[in-house]
Amino acid sequence: MRIISGKARGTKLYTLEGNDTRPTLDRVKEALFNIIQNEIQDSIFLDLFSGSGAIGLEAVSRGAKKAILCENSAKAINIIEKNIDKTHLKENVILIKDDFKRFLEKYKEENIDIVYIDPPYNTNYAYKATKIIIQKRILNPNSVIIIETDDKERIIEQLSDLKDKIEIQEIREYGRAKLIFLCQRR
Repeated sequence: MRIISGKARGTKLYTLEGNDTRPTLDRVKEALFNIIQNEIQDSIFLDLFSGSGAIGLEAVSRGAKKAILCENSAKAINIIEKNIDKTHLKENVILIKDDFKRFLEKYKEENIDIVYIDPPYNTNYAYKATKIIIQKRILNPNSVIIIETDDKERIIEQLSDLKDKIEIQEIREYGRAKLIFLCQRR
């Protein structure tokens, strides 16, 4: 795993051992950032369920003003800290060591432009996180929420009770990984 583009381009990242996390494949990450490239510059980027921190660090490397990396696992936090140091992007990264629900419930900083939600696949955490984000009104008007999943039908079904508040803009599929792009309804 590596940073694909920007200031830290080519930096190889540390990854977590074992099956507790599932890193986003480089081809999925590259496709994701090609899609959102026009929104990255000077954005506030939230990477929930950060794992190794690769997605948030990629955002900062490509010009995001700030990436907030939220992770609950102590092992993952250790890897993220190493990756922040290795990429020399510390001044633009805020690492949150907390459960996603607690973090979102108490978030009161500047509004977020891009949210990347990549929870364990067999949970309803993507739905719960999206619901809190919408209820707490922490997004800017043109913000995007991106959910990575292996089961788009399940996620779409879970999100159906938020259909008056969010809209699915696009779904991209990359083998097992699916990216669902959401925006707020106005």
